[in-house]
Amino acid sequence: MITLDGEGLGIKDVIKVARYGEIVEIDENALKKVKKSRKTIEEMLQKEKPIYGVNTGFGELAKVKIEKNEIKKLQYNLIRSHACGVGEALPEEIVRAMLLLRLNSLLKGYSGVRGEIAEKLCEALNKKFYPFVPSQGSVGASGDLVPLAHIALALIGEGEAFYQGKKLSSIDVLKKIGIEPLELEAKEGIALINGTQYMAAVATLSFHDSLNLLKNAMVAGAMSLQALKGTNKAFYEGVGRARPYEGQIKVAEILRKLTEGSKIIEKYGNERVQDAYTLRCMPQVFGAIFESLKFIEKILGIEINSATDNPLIFDNDVISCGNFHGEPVAIALDLLNIILTKMASFSERRIARLIDEKLSMLPPFLSYKPGINSGAMILQYVAASLTSENKSLAYPASVDSIPTSANQEDYQSMGSVGARKVLQILKNSEKVIAIEFITASQAIEFIKEEPSMAISKAYEIIRRNVERIEEDRPMYQEIEKIANLIRNGGIIKEVEKIVSMGI
Repeated sequence: MITLDGEGLGIKDVIKVARYGEIVEIDENALKKVKKSRKTIEEMLQKEKPIYGVNTGFGELAKVKIEKNEIKKLQYNLIRSHACGVGEALPEEIVRAMLLLRLNSLLKGYSGVRGEIAEKLCEALNKKFYPFVPSQGSVGASGDLVPLAHIALALIGEGEAFYQGKKLSSIDVLKKIGIEPLELEAKEGIALINGTQYMAAVATLSFHDSLNLLKNAMVAGAMSLQALKGTNKAFYEGVGRARPYEGQIKVAEILRKLTEGSKIIEKYGNERVQDAYTLRCMPQVFGAIFESLKFIEKILGIEINSATDNPLIFDNDVISCGNFHGEPVAIALDLLNIILTKMASFSERRIARLIDEKLSMLPPFLSYKPGINSGAMILQYVAASLTSENKSLAYPASVDSIPTSANQEDYQSMGSVGARKVLQILKNSEKVIAIEFITASQAIEFIKEEPSMAISKAYEIIRRNVERIEEDRPMYQEIEKIANLIRNGGIIKEVEKIVSMGI
C-alpha cells in the first residue's frame, strides 16, 4: 500500500499504482490541509470576494460575475464544456497515473476542495475505475484541461468508462463497482481539471521505460561489439577521468563489466586500433542519454509532487497564478523524444554494420546461403524505417504555441503533443533494439570464440525466443517477442544476475 501526502510520491510508486494496481491511502495530515484550504474558500464566498473560477467565469470570461445560486452549476458546466477531446482512448495505465497524480496534487492543500473529493479519487483508483479519456485536445498550459475533464465527467456519472474491456456509460460502471457519482461544489470542477497530469503521467511512465530501454541498448551494443570483433579498450576508466561526465564514467564501467572475460575480444580485440563510432563512442553517447534521463527524473520528481491548480489558497488568501503551465514537463518530454530517437538511430547503425560483409567480415546479411536467402537484410530495412519515423516525430512540440481563450491564454506549452509522440517513439525504439539483439545474436553464430558471460546470458535468452536464421522465414512475431522481453525487463533481469548495471 502507498500512502499519499502530496509530498513524497516517487516515480516507482507511480509505476506500482498505474501499471500494477497497488492500493493507495490518504495520509491524515494531508487530509487536514485539504480541509483547511476548503474552509478558506467557503469563508471568502461568504464575503462575496471575487475568486477566479469560483464565482467568476473562466479564461477571458473571468470578468463575468457568477451569482450565488449558479456557483455550483458553473463547476458542472466547466466539466461538460471541456470534455470535448478527440482521438483514441488513452491506455488504462495512463489514466490511472493521471488519477493518482491529480489526487496527490490536491493533497498538498492548496486547491480548496472538500476532503470528499480526495477520498473519491482514492476510491476510484482502488476500485480500478477506468474512465474513457481521448488522447487529443490538450494544449498543455491551463493544465491538461480536456483529458482531465473527461476523467471528471466520468466521476460525476456523465461520461463513459471501461468495464471488463467494454466501453459503457460511466454511471453504469460506477454502479457495477460500487462508487457513488461525485457531487461538485464551488471550486471543485476547476480543481479537478487544472493541472499537468496527462503529460506528467505519460512522462513518468515513459521515463521508467526509457531507463529500462537504455540498459537493454547497452547490452545490445556490447553484444554487437563482440559480434564485430571489436575492442573494449575505449572503455578504459582513465578515459572517463579525462572527461569526467558522470554518465560517461558510469556507462564505461557497465560496458567493461558486460564485455569482461570475452574470448572474442581476447583473440581479436588487440588487433583493432579503433572501432567505428557506434562501438567506440558508446560511453559518450549512452552516457549523454543517461545524463539527460537524470535531468528528466529531477523534473518529474518535482512535478508529480506539485500543486498545479489555479487559483491556489495561501494563508487565507487566494492567488491566481500559472502553476498549471506545462512548460517544464513539455521540455522534458521533448528531450525524452530526442534521446530515444538517438538511441534507436545509434542502434540502427550497428545493425547496418553487422549485415554489411565489407564492414563486419561476416557472411553477407548474416546468411548461411546468401542469394537464395536474404538472411537479416530486411531486418535492417525495418529498423531504418522505424528510425526515420522517430526522426520525423522528434521535432520539439514545445517550440510551438497557438493562443487560446481570445488571447487571454496566449502562450501554450503543447506538452500533450510531446506526450503523444513519446508513446510512439518509445515503441519504435524498443523494436529497433529488439532487431539489434536478433541481428547481433545471428552474427555471433559465425564466431567460434565465446562472448563474455553477460552477453552469453543475453544470447541464451534471445535464442529461447528466436532460433538462428538458417533459412528465410517471417520474422515479425519474433521481433515483437524480443520487444516484449525488452519492455518487461526479461533480458535485463537475467543479465543483472551476472553484471549489476546500477542505473
